[in-house]
Amino acid sequence: MNFKETPFDGLWIVDTKKIIDERGVFFRTYCEDSFSKIKWEGKFVQQNISINYKKGTFRGLHFQKSPYQEDKLVRCVLGSVLDIVVDLRKNSSTFLKHFKIELSEENSLGLFIPKGFAHGFQTLENNSIMLYNHSQFYNKNYDSGLNIRDPKLKIILKNKILEISEKDNNINFIK
Repeated sequence: MNFKETPFDGLWIVDTKKIIDERGVFFRTYCEDSFSKIKWEGKFVQQNISINYKKGTFRGLHFQKSPYQEDKLVRCVLGSVLDIVVDLRKNSSTFLKHFKIELSEENSLGLFIPKGFAHGFQTLENNSIMLYNHSQFYNKNYDSGLNIRDPKLKIILKNKILEISEKDNNINFIK
């Protein structure tokens, strides 16, 4: 595993080495030893899969409030997505700025997202599947989000949003 820095402190692109032969493809999705290179000493306690049937589906921008903030490791294992994070750390030089990256089955990239970021993605293909690792258990009482359409965020998507949950669509704009 190789880690590539981003302009956002603590946000890392995770590049994996694929082993490809006539049987298929193998690559490591997580290795504690490799993550020690970025001095992450947390642990993942929950893993989720998001299966998205339609191109243009948007999910996010989600986060959990303190004390249930979480680190995440996300990757697209089938299809492709435009992955988006927004920095919510008030003392950060990148506060309320966003970072976008295409994650796909083809590029096998992952994104390590530290506590203090909202996360979401838009599918770029039908039948795109995302794999999430979380350092904190889900707590619905601390679940929160940002609205992707909030003009203060200035996020431009690659495609029109065709599918979005009522919950995500109705999140208030930042005041």
